[in-house]
Amino acid sequence: MRTPYKLAFSAILACCLAPVIASADAVADWRGKLAPDFKLSAASGSLQGDVQLSELLKDGPVAIVVLRGYPGYQCPICSRQVGQLIKRRSEFEAKHAQVLLIYPGDVRDLGEKADEFLKGSRLPPPLTLLLDPGYEFTDAYGLRWDAPRETAYPTAMVINQDGSVAWQVTSGGHGDRANPDEILSHLPN
Repeated sequence: MRTPYKLAFSAILACCLAPVIASADAVADWRGKLAPDFKLSAASGSLQGDVQLSELLKDGPVAIVVLRGYPGYQCPICSRQVGQLIKRRSEFEAKHAQVLLIYPGDVRDLGEKADEFLKGSRLPPPLTLLLDPGYEFTDAYGLRWDAPRETAYPTAMVINQDGSVAWQVTSGGHGDRANPDEILSHLPN
């Protein structure tokens, strides 16, 4: 039998989660469309300085993984996802694909927070962590999770050399992220 406390907690939880689920449904779907060009600064990885999507696409496809950035703490699920991608880096290299990890957040201290996220290590090729100060990329791609202690909806996408988005998956919550197998399966051979 449910106690009044359990019923009240269930009702509160449902009210809190409903807007999150509804908002995730409204996230931009880029599949089959041209990806907007962008230029972001590299914080770590195989690429240095400003990184522009249109320039990268000249050399091969691009996988983009949008992380949560710094919503008040370093996201352990983001760390696990990046670790999984690092373990599979040779498979991304074999497909001549760059993997761009987007780290969104407020302009202030974003570089320091990104360094903290990486725990002082450098990402191996072909992974690069890009800073998205002020949510420029996140807003342009319609992936902003505008709620307290949130930044962006965790998203993965594959962009073909012609600039079209071949595949995209966006999580409506913190978990349920794209794994390396899914991303690799949508990259051209």
